[in-house]
Amino acid sequence: MSNTLRGTVEMTAAMAILGTIGWFVVLSGQPAIDVVFWRCAFGAATLLVICAALGLLRGTLTPRVVALAALGGAAIVINWLLLFSAFPRASISIATAVYNTQPFMLVGFGALFLGERLTLTKLAWLAIAFAGMLLIVRTGPDAGDVGTDYATGIAMALGAAFFWAVAAIVTKALKGTPPHLIALIQVCVGVVMLAPFANLSHLPSDAWSWMMLATLGVVHTGLMYILMYGAIQKLPTHLQGALSFVYPVVAILVDVGAFGHRLHSAQIVGAAAILIAAAGMTLGWTPWKRKTPGPQPAE
Repeated sequence: MSNTLRGTVEMTAAMAILGTIGWFVVLSGQPAIDVVFWRCAFGAATLLVICAALGLLRGTLTPRVVALAALGGAAIVINWLLLFSAFPRASISIATAVYNTQPFMLVGFGALFLGERLTLTKLAWLAIAFAGMLLIVRTGPDAGDVGTDYATGIAMALGAAFFWAVAAIVTKALKGTPPHLIALIQVCVGVVMLAPFANLSHLPSDAWSWMMLATLGVVHTGLMYILMYGAIQKLPTHLQGALSFVYPVVAILVDVGAFGHRLHSAQIVGAAAILIAAAGMTLGWTPWKRKTPGPQPAE
């Protein structure tokens, strides 16, 4: 099997796993803060074993690396809290579609802090995504289909995208640091951040909840990071970007299949506009036909 094919399989598997995360969050039956705490705890145990096995714990940590990774970890933890809180309010499908505005948040940060240029093409994709957002926001959910805080759920998904972009900007400053080690520091920060607020005095009493929480930590964090980072090392950037859209597609299919949530036609159009715009931004598409040079006059 070639490196590219192996990377494609790994990235597809990682994004498919990520697409099921909402299902496990909802079925755990736990508050978002407890879900994130246990995801971090189980994820930290898994990643500690992985980093130790790979020899990443020796001589690679510096105060700068720890500080930046911890800052990114705080942003990631807030990202998870907001996204997991959005699922029961706006449905997994809508929250995931709105969450995929993250490339635009990252472009905005790049323009503000890294001096990156905002091109007409990027602004066009942003306008398409914004139009999709308006369609979703203006179309309310069916009665009883999701929680009563639909608008709050959308705002939470947008906030989650914002903090994902913050974490991504911070991670750019950690180039050369093993990504498994960054992830380990991030989930350890999550354990420390959330321990005072998690409901540790009343732990889940049923095996099902523990199984859901352990799966979120071991599979959706530990295994997913291994597959994703392994794929990133093997694949060109454009293919990584293309395969990342397996995640929202799987999430929407899970929401429809497992919970029976059906999107209105306007919501489908809005979600499609956001995902197409995000794909266009990530993969460098142009939303209009390029002019081809005409025939040159004979000399």
